[in-house]
Parts: sequence; structure tokens; C-alpha cells
Amino acid sequence: MENSSTTNWETAVLDGGPAHGVRTRVADRPRLIQVTYPCPSDGAEDGARVEAVYLYRRDHAVTTAPLRYGFDAASP
Repeated sequence: MENSSTTNWETAVLDGGPAHGVRTRVADRPRLIQVTYPCPSDGAEDGARVEAVYLYRRDHAVTTAPLRYGFDAASP
């Protein structure tokens, strides 16, 4: 259950990369947002999943909503 009196939710926009333009809500201005996309896999057993992982870093120059998170092309 969300407790809005103790969590500071803000709108954020992802800039660049595969999730460019996606708007989301973040709590307490995290430094990173992780975006994952499921990848089709053949022969995965025991519930194994394969996902592509992308990182977005907060643009500290933006201090008002919507916050901006830029795609980090150098992240693994």
C-alpha cells in the first residue's frame, strides 16, 4: 500500500536509448533507473528469464518536475 505522506513521488522522463520519451514516477529522486526488456529464449528451464538491461542516470541540472534521466550508453 502506498503511503503518500512519507514518499515523495515525482514525474520523470527518460531521454535517449530504447525507452526514449517514457514517463514514469520515481520516489525520492534515485540516481539510476533500470529499464528491462524481455528477450525471447529457446530452451529456458526452471523459470529462467532473459532480459536486456538499460540504465538511465538522473540529470542533476534538472531540479523540477518532470525530472530527466539520460540513457547511459556505457553501462553494461
